[in-house]
Amino acid sequence: MDKPTHLIEFETMLLGRHSLNAHLRRPDHLERSAYLVLRRLRIEGPMSIGELSEAFGLDNSTVHRQTAAMLKAGLVERIPDPEGGLARKFRISDEGERRVLADRDYNINALDRLLRGWSSEDVQTFAAYLERFNTDLEAREARPWPRPSHTEPRS
Repeated sequence: MDKPTHLIEFETMLLGRHSLNAHLRRPDHLERSAYLVLRRLRIEGPMSIGELSEAFGLDNSTVHRQTAAMLKAGLVERIPDPEGGLARKFRISDEGERRVLADRDYNINALDRLLRGWSSEDVQTFAAYLERFNTDLEAREARPWPRPSHTEPRS
């Protein structure tokens, strides 16, 4: 691999593969789309189909299918817009909160075990580079993701 970007491409491809691997997921884990939506609702509060579509860069029908499945599973609740708008919004339910926190905690513990042999400086540097990489991607798409260290409630 003659350019560093060749290695980055290869390693990010593998990272996508590993993130779905069983050692980073609980046996009864949430579907990936549900986990992402619940994490976003947890950070930002209630959101409409349109707001979720914009946040994820997906069409309304895709988000509608995802939220319908989450509603059926009891992970979200449909509520009137707290700000008085016409669109109904989705908020995370108690069950959704419990499940997303269980998955998040499991993922963090799995990462802690995986990175056990790394120095704290290496882990901090890796986290900073991942954040920089993601924020650059988000800026390119004009879809910033709020960072939990600043906005997401702790468990």
